[in-house]
Amino acid sequence: MAHDGLEILTASDAEAGLELFLRARPDVVLLDLLLSKMNGMEMLDRMVAADPGANVILMAAHYSTDSAVEAIQKGACDYLTKPLDITKLRNRISVLIADAKKRQRALHLDHALIETFQLEGMIGRSPVMLDTFAKVRRVAPHFQTVLVTGATGTGKELVARALHRLSPYGSGPFVICNCSALVETLIESELFGYVRGAFTGATQDKIGLFENASGGTVFLDEIGELSLPAQAKLLRVLQQKEVQRVGSPATRAVDVRVIGATNRQLRAMVADGQFREDLYYRLSMVEIPLPRLLERKEDLPLLQKHFVNKFATQYGKKINGITRRAQRRMATYAWPGNVRELENVIGNAAMMTEGNTIDLGDLPEPLRGLSINNTALDDATLSMEEVQTRHVLYVLERVGGNKTRAAEILGIGRATVYEILAKIKEKHATEDPVIANAARNGK
Repeated sequence: MAHDGLEILTASDAEAGLELFLRARPDVVLLDLLLSKMNGMEMLDRMVAADPGANVILMAAHYSTDSAVEAIQKGACDYLTKPLDITKLRNRISVLIADAKKRQRALHLDHALIETFQLEGMIGRSPVMLDTFAKVRRVAPHFQTVLVTGATGTGKELVARALHRLSPYGSGPFVICNCSALVETLIESELFGYVRGAFTGATQDKIGLFENASGGTVFLDEIGELSLPAQAKLLRVLQQKEVQRVGSPATRAVDVRVIGATNRQLRAMVADGQFREDLYYRLSMVEIPLPRLLERKEDLPLLQKHFVNKFATQYGKKINGITRRAQRRMATYAWPGNVRELENVIGNAAMMTEGNTIDLGDLPEPLRGLSINNTALDDATLSMEEVQTRHVLYVLERVGGNKTRAAEILGIGRATVYEILAKIKEKHATEDPVIANAARNGK
């Protein structure tokens, strides 16, 4: 087929052929079942292990159903018997070459799609995400306060950064405050600062987060974790546009925009007296809710490409993409940790893969064993929340109840793991034998 513009490379034995394959990475491989020093099936195994996307056509002297099925299961794209039908072979190779060229064009198109369907680092082409992007663009030039809501890992900080960068304050500071990490006795001094001598250890004046952010944006992450006294102090700042350092009678004007974010249901917290109603309405003048990844599955291929490109660059590897079987497995996964978990999974797989394609074997164990062990997807009558809960408990069981390790695998916070276990206890869900076993290990 040299006259078709294809370069043909040949090897006389298995070892030389494998070395040639690893060096040249050909688009199509014709592999004989009977080889010296190594049989064709073993050679196929080693080729597919090195490059799961390789197009390998296995040739045999006699047709065997068992042999053909084994070859296809091992990753061969075709199984032909000798003597070869040259016309059929030529047509088959032409199709494979055309497919390879389509994949190359698709890679370029994917890069273009990522550029088209992204906003300040967020990727999505689902209707719900395009609506979110449009809302961010409309709100950014005008907002004073915004509330961003959504489950852990949905990208609340990315939305906050996009709002800041697209606002007239975009050149100013962007100051992040993790409200759940603030010590109750130090909240006021952290947010508003203090003066020398205000308390023991205050040896000099200190500027608080709000003064640091003047001319820019304060991002209050996990704002639902603030105590009621801290909420009252925050409300005063939002209303008066001024702060008072601890130990000082004077007030200082601050020119900041405030973005709050939470994975909790603030309306329910207001009803329970856990969150101030006036602060809630002050913050939620504009609310931007973010969907779970399970609710925007059409974005999964684009997000996968984005993260593959990111980690291939980060690790200095030539990773072209993800195999179809790995993509199928990822498409059936519940993604309880949302986009953050997807990023962690692909980052780990990109680190582990030895080839130029991420395959099923490169994925973390919970995904590899999904079809056999994880019952979360076996019952089509389960709600989305039940699917996610069962998967979190499944991961907890696999790591022996280690909540920190489970949180790392899932890409969620340890506090979220505790929340899920608490909800199970409230609903007496441990009566379910599937959940009970995992919940016992997760206590």
